[in-house]
Amino acid sequence: MSMVRESIDVDVPLHTAYNQWTQFEEFPNFMDGVEEVRQLDDRHNHWKTSIAGVQREFDTEIVDQLPDERVSWRTVGGDVHQMGTVTFRKIDDDHTRVSLAMQFEPKGLAESAADTLGMVDRRVKADLDRFKGYIEDRVGSSGAWRGRISPG
Repeated sequence: MSMVRESIDVDVPLHTAYNQWTQFEEFPNFMDGVEEVRQLDDRHNHWKTSIAGVQREFDTEIVDQLPDERVSWRTVGGDVHQMGTVTFRKIDDDHTRVSLAMQFEPKGLAESAADTLGMVDRRVKADLDRFKGYIEDRVGSSGAWRGRISPG
């Protein structure tokens, strides 16, 4: 498994950043290569991606979600194997640090090479940069899910 860790400071309050992140179906607006995310229920999402001409579909399960602190997930179906956590930390009343840590298993020679060359890290950093622009250009979050999902 490979690991990616990236953080970005966004110029919005903590609850605004967290609330927007819980709107999984809007991820294609700022995540490159994500064509669709369909929320199946409070815990499960179905993803369609197309990266470098490779199309994939997979399901994720939210395994831990604590409002204004973190969202953790893992894949549970499909041909992608990953798990990760995004955390939210208040810097001050108007600024939040969003940090993402993700473990993933590259598939095949091309993905292994991309990982070795740091392309995955750059893609995640660029997605976080686009999230920053997306959330800062809005008046507030487009919605929120404030429920608690506990591990196990």
